[in-house]
Amino acid sequence: MDRTRAAVFVAVLVACIGCDHASKLAATALLHPRETVSLASGALQFELVYNPGAFLGLGAGLPPALRTLLLCALVPLALCFFVVRLLRAGSPGPAELVALGLIAGGGLGNWLDRIASGGLVTDFVSVGLGPLRTGIFNFADVALIGGVLLLLRIALASPGAETPPSER
Repeated sequence: MDRTRAAVFVAVLVACIGCDHASKLAATALLHPRETVSLASGALQFELVYNPGAFLGLGAGLPPALRTLLLCALVPLALCFFVVRLLRAGSPGPAELVALGLIAGGGLGNWLDRIASGGLVTDFVSVGLGPLRTGIFNFADVALIGGVLLLLRIALASPGAETPPSER
């Protein structure tokens, strides 16, 4: 990978980690646990929680030793393997580099938070309309999901994508 491509990947990764860290610092300074702040008629809510699990609390009920092994060791290793493998697979374009930077930055942001916070991740925002509401998440989660969605869009739009049998 040339320097320009590496710079794009690293810039997105560092920006994600920085924005995630800054937003978590702001959330812990401005919000109180178990207190909800609503904006836009409740469509956007801020509530400070410390999540022992993965995205939206997945795995929170696992035994602490297993949860630590999975979330502090295996998930970061799998993330690194995934990103390195995709970076080495051909010559990723700018959109792919941004997607990989979002995935790596979001993953590293949550991992750093988990390491610094005794195995917990700071979550603080949810969105919804009426009774439909997301779980509580953070900036790193948004970066991860955005990166995955961007990779899916690229994969589906690429000329090498599977052509349906009716169009062959």
